[in-house]
Amino acid sequence: MADFRVCLLLSVLFVAGLCVESKYMIYNTSQGVVKGKLNVHLVPHTHDDVGWLKTVDQYYVGSNNSIQGACVQNVLDSLVPALLADKNRKFIYVEQAFFQRWWRDQSEATQATVKRFVRSGQLELINGGWCMHDEAAPHYIDMIDQTTLGHKFIKEQFNVTPRIGWQIDPFGHSAVQAYLLGAEVGFDSLFFGRIDYQDRAKRKDEKHLEVIWRGSKSLGSSSQIFAGAFPENYEPPSGFYFEVNDDSPIVQDDITLFDYNVQERVSDFVAAALSQANITRSNHVMWTMGTDFKYQYAESWFRNMDKLIHYVNQDGRVNALYSTPSIYTDAKHAETDSWPLKEDDYFPYASDVDAYWTGYFTSRAALKGYVRMLSGYYLAARQLEVMKGRNKAGPTTDSLGDALAIAQHHDAVSGTSQQHVANDYAKRLSIGHKEAKAVVADSIACMVSSKSGCASSAANFQECPLLNISYCPSSEADLSSGKKLVVVVYNSLGWKRYDVIRLPVVSENIAVYDSNGKQVESQLLPVLNESIALRNYYTTAYTGKSPSSTPKYSLAFTASVPPLGFSTYVIVSTKRPASNFVKDALYKSTMTGKDLIEVGTGNLKLIYSGSEGKLTHYVNSRSSIESSVKQSYSYYAGFDGTTGEQASGAYIFRPNGTYPIGSQEETPITVLRGTIYEEVHQKINPWIYQITRVYKNKEHAEVEFTVGPIPIEDGVGKEIVTQITTTINSNKTFYSDSNGRDFLQRIRDYRADWDLEVNQPIAGNYYPINLGIYLKDHRSEFSILVDRSVGGSSIVDGQLELMLHRRLLYDDGKGVAEALNETVCVGNDCRGLAIQGKYYLRIDPLGEGAKWRRSYGQEIYSPLLLAFTEQDGQQGPNFEVSTFSGMDSTYTLPDNVALLTLQELEDGKVLLRLAHLYEIGEDKDLSVMTSVELKKLFAKRKITDVSEMSLSANQGRDEMEKKRLVWKAEGSKNDKPTALRGGPVDPQKLVVELAPMEIRTFVLTLVPNALKGKISRTRRLVGSDISLQ
Repeated sequence: MADFRVCLLLSVLFVAGLCVESKYMIYNTSQGVVKGKLNVHLVPHTHDDVGWLKTVDQYYVGSNNSIQGACVQNVLDSLVPALLADKNRKFIYVEQAFFQRWWRDQSEATQATVKRFVRSGQLELINGGWCMHDEAAPHYIDMIDQTTLGHKFIKEQFNVTPRIGWQIDPFGHSAVQAYLLGAEVGFDSLFFGRIDYQDRAKRKDEKHLEVIWRGSKSLGSSSQIFAGAFPENYEPPSGFYFEVNDDSPIVQDDITLFDYNVQERVSDFVAAALSQANITRSNHVMWTMGTDFKYQYAESWFRNMDKLIHYVNQDGRVNALYSTPSIYTDAKHAETDSWPLKEDDYFPYASDVDAYWTGYFTSRAALKGYVRMLSGYYLAARQLEVMKGRNKAGPTTDSLGDALAIAQHHDAVSGTSQQHVANDYAKRLSIGHKEAKAVVADSIACMVSSKSGCASSAANFQECPLLNISYCPSSEADLSSGKKLVVVVYNSLGWKRYDVIRLPVVSENIAVYDSNGKQVESQLLPVLNESIALRNYYTTAYTGKSPSSTPKYSLAFTASVPPLGFSTYVIVSTKRPASNFVKDALYKSTMTGKDLIEVGTGNLKLIYSGSEGKLTHYVNSRSSIESSVKQSYSYYAGFDGTTGEQASGAYIFRPNGTYPIGSQEETPITVLRGTIYEEVHQKINPWIYQITRVYKNKEHAEVEFTVGPIPIEDGVGKEIVTQITTTINSNKTFYSDSNGRDFLQRIRDYRADWDLEVNQPIAGNYYPINLGIYLKDHRSEFSILVDRSVGGSSIVDGQLELMLHRRLLYDDGKGVAEALNETVCVGNDCRGLAIQGKYYLRIDPLGEGAKWRRSYGQEIYSPLLLAFTEQDGQQGPNFEVSTFSGMDSTYTLPDNVALLTLQELEDGKVLLRLAHLYEIGEDKDLSVMTSVELKKLFAKRKITDVSEMSLSANQGRDEMEKKRLVWKAEGSKNDKPTALRGGPVDPQKLVVELAPMEIRTFVLTLVPNALKGKISRTRRLVGSDISLQ
């Protein structure tokens, strides 16, 4: 009987359902901004990491979903019909590394549809770089390059220029991002998600989340930008997630179905909007409707937002609209109010009391070093590509440019991806490097030949990418059979350069000659066993085979190389040693406390204690600097988080105690002496080895360290630091660079924008270092420069600290779901990863350190490029051109100018960037207006057209300046830019002026210069009569 009643009831309901009139609901989504109401700007977006838990390709195609269910292809595929369904719907997209993959696979019809979306504003491409780059670990040149690559694609395909910066996920935000990658690329605003939790709380209270960010003290208001930090993160308000598998309540507006909730959802919406309005100036708030890899079924989001806009606007308490950050920015600008002023940056970032995101400044130090090395190589390779002429059929430098652009992503060079993804980044870099090496080899072979077209060159040039571990098959070859080794040394800087070349060799019976046949002073130092062990293991790991020889010595000689050019040196076999052969001297501890060891034959001397084997003094006879200096190593034990507290991991630095390394024991040192440089070898402990070099003609010390494998058998993760201690009275103050560009003042346990509650006195005082860090007092300044991104600080007055390597055993719970425990295997021999790197230190009289930091910083970023080839005979190189400069032989760039970019574009034009290296007031001689003579820079070509562009070269500079919105900061007397800038380029004189910290970008049209000799048909800069030196 019960069953019959249930069936009868179902039948009645079914019949009743048939009687309901069905209708197609049309939602009114056309609402724009309504003056006088609170306007809620719904900004549909997806945040698509260019690699993180999965590789970039896995994220694109949607594979490896056991790790994360994410498919960018699905996002973009589903977006097209969703936008076609309603012309009022809008969407923003950022990562061009993904978008261009998708774009090239679309039909002409789909591409035409998407172009209509872009023209109408339904689809807005914002930020526009190849990725959303990190802001701590990248060098500013890499940030420019990857942004340029994305902006170029957008301009070519859609003829639009992005207006908005969208750095929503990087873990802290740099001053360089604001003024250089914001204002200088033409952005009207910049939005981001992550700022310190204490800073955010104060800004909410004061309605200061949105500010005028003036990131450069040199460029001032001329490069300021409207910048907004989101109230929480880059996600929707709680309860408004609408992916098909999200648990937020949908808007159920069918009254014939259960769970009708329109009024409830409208009330939730209004409440969230009013809550955000309470912490935001003006009648406009932005809701970021999306998060990581959302919109894989876009209709699910848009259907619910359609309903919200329709019913919220019927309700009338607030106004909801589909929007974009551009629409939102224009609405904010329309307000007459001025905005709070923000200077400096948003580092370091803490998300909670013990969660300082400062560990990633050093995480994956090997990958960071690889990226930095290839960045400088890419700069040089593009120059050489210009000089030869771009080969459209390949090889080109494009593959390396793509790999480097992807590597700037905020989970790539940051060191915060999973291990298999880090491997993928390295693989892409290696593939790009291989193709770029072919470009370099072809270009150099062309340049040493005066023959038109270069095809007849017989030179086969090789490189040695593992020179850092003393592995170079070219220089280790046996020359006793009558062969000679020719070394072409290319200088990518705009200044003449003298630098020491060091090569591993197997025999002491060798000599070095320059291209004129004159013997060059050289020296031989023995290669010690510790270096050989590291070399053999990592060479096998990298190449897949063991080295076929073992070098006995390190050959050193000084190369003199013209600007933007090369010199050639020849290494030949001799019957007896022709170099200054050096025997090593081992200074064992005597414990007398009286013996001192002096190292250095030039102006700089380092003094070591013979009894303890430790550095004690730094003496420069030229500058009259004599300072007590001590160096030590220690490690921070990583907090393990097993009790539920915050662990130290890939992102987070949370130390659980500080432990000295080797500081209580005497450290025997080995001193190798020579006429070119001297070096001190120190085995700090079984897994830290250090070589300190003092060059005769340089006034800084070079410290080469090898750290690892870090032992973890005790179950404790370790973060390795070195401290260099001086007597400088720094009063809690030190200075660190912003992405290798400006230096910012840092004060320990202090923030300019709020009263800092100190919870982590070490991690909370760490900052990213890309170029260097220094401190000073009223007499002197102490500087350290680095060869890659690291974390650093001054935890104690007079002392600088660098974190060199990290190996941790627990995940820090911030998303990567993996411990930072890097290993390397050769067969079954698996070890913790060892890191080899360098840093450089110098002490100067007050006011004189900037010259070294800026000039030598350029040399670190752009080391001399070496190419090797074997030839028969014992005389000079068998080249028609053995020395060359791409510039006028009488010209060099000014000491305060760097050539950032020299790149041939697909249409044959040349992209040129020039940068002033100094800030206002940084140096009494060099912080001034300077100029570059383009006619002398391009002495072998005639310039027929010069167009000044925005930083990313996607629009004319004048056009950009006219379009950019002008913002007023509170307390400013006027809102017009007042900073010093270089003037327009006279098309006849062709002289480029550069003010302090100014970077200027040009697209040049070049033709052969008949007055300078015959130029080949390949448009190369190299002519048939180019031997200049």
